[in-house]
Amino acid sequence: MKKMLVFSMLILVLILGACSKKEDASNHGSVNDGEAPSEFGSIDHGVDENKVGFNLTGGTIEEAANVPAEEKDLIIRSFDTYIHAFNNQDLDEYMSTLSEKPKSFNLDEEREYIESVFDEYELSREAKDITIVKFDEETGESQVFANLVTKMKQKSTGLETKRDGRQVTVFSKEGGDWKVNSVYYMEDQK
Repeated sequence: MKKMLVFSMLILVLILGACSKKEDASNHGSVNDGEAPSEFGSIDHGVDENKVGFNLTGGTIEEAANVPAEEKDLIIRSFDTYIHAFNNQDLDEYMSTLSEKPKSFNLDEEREYIESVFDEYELSREAKDITIVKFDEETGESQVFANLVTKMKQKSTGLETKRDGRQVTVFSKEGGDWKVNSVYYMEDQK
């Protein structure tokens, strides 16, 4: 009996070892890896400096010099609407800020996820140091950096948490409006 148990355990270890083959690290929190997603939707922690205008781990934040004044105003207003809709837990307004063809999330999954977050938590996000760090008129893409303070209170338990982090929100110009197509977030480690 002991031999059979030891043999079974050995087989289990071999199977688990074979299944733990390292996959692409940028899929953490995705639907496919079985890991729970971040608290705030489709967020990629594997930030690639080629995708965003700079490294989120620190350093100096410089404003893009080539942003026309009118576009700057429209981009910042779109970012403000995105934050405002989240803080007011207005699902329809929040969804209206998102791109019809997002690059880092699925619209149906995002709607379902954000709806569950709004149902479960009282939320507030405060954005500071809002800066357009990259602007490409040719591709119709801009990147907005912000330091975020996010406060959450679970409605069922009263448990409160506060998170500080840095976020780059990537916008695409669609029909004259700037829409969120990707979000890159890194929580500050304290």
